[in-house]
Amino acid sequence: MNPEPFLQLDRVIHEKGRLAIMSMLAATLELSFTELRDTLAMTDGNLTTHIRTLQEAGYVSVAKTYQNNRPLTTCTLTAAGRKAFTEYINLLERIVQQNRLQ
Repeated sequence: MNPEPFLQLDRVIHEKGRLAIMSMLAATLELSFTELRDTLAMTDGNLTTHIRTLQEAGYVSVAKTYQNNRPLTTCTLTAAGRKAFTEYINLLERIVQQNRLQ
C-alpha cells in the first residue's frame, strides 16, 4: 500500500466535523447556522470553531443578516472550498480504487 495519497488529504477538510459541514454545504447553495447545528447535532461552540477553521482556510463564507428582526447566520462554500472539496473526494476515490486493486 502506498501511503503517499493519504499524506495528500486536506487536513482542514479531513476532520469529521468539518467533513460533514463541507458535505452538507456542497449539496446546497447555503445553509443557516441553525440548520447545520441541528442536522449535525453539534454544540454552538463546536460548530462555530469548525466554521471558523473552514473560513480561515477560505473554504466557507459566512454572512450575518436579519430575518424577521432576528439574527440569521448563513454559510456557503466559496469557489475555493468547492474546488478543495471536489479534490478531496476525488483523492478519496483514488485511494479506495487503488486499494481495491490490491
